[in-house]
Amino acid sequence: MRVTERLKSGKKLFSFEFFPPKTEEDAKRLFDSARVLKALEPDFVSITNSSSGSAPYRTVAMAGVLKAELGLETVAHLTCVAHTRAEISEICRRLKEMNVKNILALRGDIHNIDGLSPRRDYSYATQLVADLKATGDFSLGGACYPEKHPDAPSLDEDILRLKEKVDAGAEYLITQLFFENSHYFRFLDKVLAAGISVPVIPGLMPVTGYKQLSNFTQMMKVSVPAELRAGLERWADDKESLFKFSVEHASAQAAELLARGAPGLHLYTLNRSRAAIAILKNVKGKAG
Repeated sequence: MRVTERLKSGKKLFSFEFFPPKTEEDAKRLFDSARVLKALEPDFVSITNSSSGSAPYRTVAMAGVLKAELGLETVAHLTCVAHTRAEISEICRRLKEMNVKNILALRGDIHNIDGLSPRRDYSYATQLVADLKATGDFSLGGACYPEKHPDAPSLDEDILRLKEKVDAGAEYLITQLFFENSHYFRFLDKVLAAGISVPVIPGLMPVTGYKQLSNFTQMMKVSVPAELRAGLERWADDKESLFKFSVEHASAQAAELLARGAPGLHLYTLNRSRAAIAILKNVKGKAG
């Protein structure tokens, strides 16, 4: 099943994001989480990758295994900044062999290619989308940033580049995480005004600690509402209360997004299931 087909059904779409494991222990945690989350009947799960090394091939393998062994529809993330067209073609061939029909096409993080060979054929995700579209074999998604991409000079400039990506063939978008829904709705207004009409799926992540939050704000330039920061500080030394507070914040975000027309939810799991289960149980029955 292609993600675009599910979006056209008109039903709210629910999905989870995993990253490929590096150790046996990581692999066990991922599969344990995936088995539990499968019971919630997600529309798809996405598998991330890095821009460096053999990461794309780990993503391909994991996407194939989760589809074959657990029956989960999978979306493989594919970054292009450190790869030639020949390498991208080989990755796509492997995905086709595993009957993976969905790709989230990304530029990738520039800092991940430090020290690697500078030879590459792509600079932007738009170029990758155009090549993948020409194959006619994949349902193509792209990333977007409600508060703008960290490298973009402005949100308006970022949306101009996003329009190019959609025009090249991106059929839906998944947002970077955000903690204030006003950013998402303002972003929707701006992308519609720019002529972008593809579905924009909000990406959410419950924050389980203040250190985690600091990492997000530093790397991704995501703003944090005062009430969320205060709650994390208040419950910093009480693990269960912190978990409850974080899930309640994300659930309230999710409920408002769905009530105001978001096409679904994409939950960043960090390969753990507990918070994702709690959030989805809180909102899925109300989503229609």
